[in-house]
Amino acid sequence: MSQKFIVNGGGKIKGEIEVKGAKNYALKALAASLLTEEKSTISNLPQIVDVPVMIELMKKMGAVVKETGPGEIKIDAKKISDNDLDPKEVRRVRASIVFSGPLLARTGEITIPHPGGDIIGKRPIDFFLEGFKEMGAKIFIDDLTYKIKTKGRLKGTKIFFPKISVTGTETLAMAATLAKGKTVLENCAMEPEVVCLLESLNQMGAKIKGIGSSLLEIEGVDSLKGGNFKIIPDRLETGTFIMMGLMNNSEIKVNNCDINHIGALLDRLKQAGAKLEIGNCYIKTIPQKTKLKATGIQTHEYPGFATDLQPMYTLLMTQAQGISMIHEPIFEGRLYFTDILNRMGADIIMCDPHRVIVNGPTTLYPRQIESPDIRAGVTLLLAAVMAKGKSTIEQAQIIDRGYEDIDGRLRQVGVDILRA
Repeated sequence: MSQKFIVNGGGKIKGEIEVKGAKNYALKALAASLLTEEKSTISNLPQIVDVPVMIELMKKMGAVVKETGPGEIKIDAKKISDNDLDPKEVRRVRASIVFSGPLLARTGEITIPHPGGDIIGKRPIDFFLEGFKEMGAKIFIDDLTYKIKTKGRLKGTKIFFPKISVTGTETLAMAATLAKGKTVLENCAMEPEVVCLLESLNQMGAKIKGIGSSLLEIEGVDSLKGGNFKIIPDRLETGTFIMMGLMNNSEIKVNNCDINHIGALLDRLKQAGAKLEIGNCYIKTIPQKTKLKATGIQTHEYPGFATDLQPMYTLLMTQAQGISMIHEPIFEGRLYFTDILNRMGADIIMCDPHRVIVNGPTTLYPRQIESPDIRAGVTLLLAAVMAKGKSTIEQAQIIDRGYEDIDGRLRQVGVDILRA
């Protein structure tokens, strides 16, 4: 059932907001728990929409999942009785593709429909299929359903990613932990969530070298021990709330964050003249008398400027003085949400599907709008917070896929927001 946010914007906001666990690590930790017959624990698990969908998929496979405390679960995947993933659930969450690596390594067979996700998330899964082929699996395709089989264990091999892929790196690395022999993965993703996942796999007994670099060497082992996954703070939430404070020229203290994971964002904000108080695990935005200076960005894989922070930064630049170029080479179509910002009063010119020019500062006005994807959706929600008057954001559940209790947390800093 579709939900919506109703925001009476333009009011003063101030206070503290806490960052929750990282979505992009939590979903992969769930998948990694299927690699072992021993029990695993996941803590600081964010209460976002995708998590229960992934857990439901695991239960249908035969895993036993129990909640043992706030944001903590225990998983017993000793008996995997079904490796045919439920099509309805898979199409709700793109990250469900990561189950393919652990299940193929454990059982030698998996059937999975083409995964779903955001509009921008509907990307090919060639990396996975080609990687599994290289590791000795056979793939049968029938009406966008993939049946993947292997005789015995997967085999170690050398795989080069033609394009950096976070989920591809994670999925094939998990599969390689139980493969026979040595697997070398080149041009790998280096995001903090990837690093944490690989470090957790090593704690389970995997033999992975090169963690944090673009080249991984994985020596397969016969079995893994139970895992203990503590989900790191979500760097994308951190960036979202920092920019919310800046675009409202408000004092917002963002707690429970890892400043080492948002270096590219902090560099750009510094260039724009933002005033920030940075502590060991918090960042506070400081109100200032002058406007931010328009400063362009180009998104890039980590440690570059995160594509998932680009929409919020584009909105921030509508409040900066001058002209800025936003270059988004990673995903075509990710800048289309700027047309909605223009309907709210922004002055953004689209040069092509990968570049826009933002003229600022501009006054934003309330509108009835719809969330197209997680990051664009929360950006439009933040635009509504600035716009004086009543805005309605349809498809609120899309934002819920990436942000736990976003309306409740915004109310804590003074935002007039209701869910309907």
